[in-house]
Amino acid sequence: MEVIVLPTSADVARRAADVVLAGLPAASGTGPHDAERHDPVLGLATGSSPLGLYAELARAVEAGRLDLTRARGFALDEYVGLPAGHPESYREVLLREVCRPLRLAPDRLFVPDGSGTTERELASAAVEYERGIAAAGGVDVQILGIGANGHLGFNEPGSSLASRTRVKRLSDRTRRDNARFFGGDVDAVPTHCVTQGLGTVLDARRLVLVASGQGKAAAVAAAVEGPLSASCPGSVIQWHAEAFVVLDEAAAARLRNRDYYDASAAGLSESPTP
Repeated sequence: MEVIVLPTSADVARRAADVVLAGLPAASGTGPHDAERHDPVLGLATGSSPLGLYAELARAVEAGRLDLTRARGFALDEYVGLPAGHPESYREVLLREVCRPLRLAPDRLFVPDGSGTTERELASAAVEYERGIAAAGGVDVQILGIGANGHLGFNEPGSSLASRTRVKRLSDRTRRDNARFFGGDVDAVPTHCVTQGLGTVLDARRLVLVASGQGKAAAVAAAVEGPLSASCPGSVIQWHAEAFVVLDEAAAARLRNRDYYDASAAGLSESPTP
């Protein structure tokens, strides 16, 4: 796990975009993970945390440094029970925030199906979603935020560290936090979701978690430096071989090993001379 702390959220967005770009297979098939695969697969998070990162990726598209016309995007989660086309459904959010600016074709965006009216229908759709990720060859880079209570995707505290895509109930804390997207009305926030599991997230070849602001500091510290525990779902990033955590100063405020992270990020340039 590499922890990178930068002065501002704008710096976080720029560095995180570079980390994402470095993890995507190139159109020529000479990417870092699979030289035979030509179509990048990007794991997409919603919420406020990755917005700056998406804006930076859009700039890369405009500059010709990134081509996602053949890419596929898989969303982390979706609410249960919102009608098709609802502006706060995660499909609609990603169409606005990712597909249009990044020129990712809408028919190449895949989102968990929260339209089922029974638990059996929702569970069946979740299994199909897992199969879709596998059929695409797996996710190359999974973009992540982290909830104030440590949730990753909509895997709330207590979620199995080996879980797969499934139906979950949202915690009261998450519903209160997300009420701002629903005009401040907590009752308008759905009570359930379909979310990739923590085990599903860990299958991605690279994880890039971004966080900004003091409100995320406790969750970041628990995820990065606390025990690997279902009480903090974000702690599963410690189990991944290629995880990057990109933070601003406020989000990093409660890290105990900050000096080490800064020295490590400097690379060999500051190593002592033999």
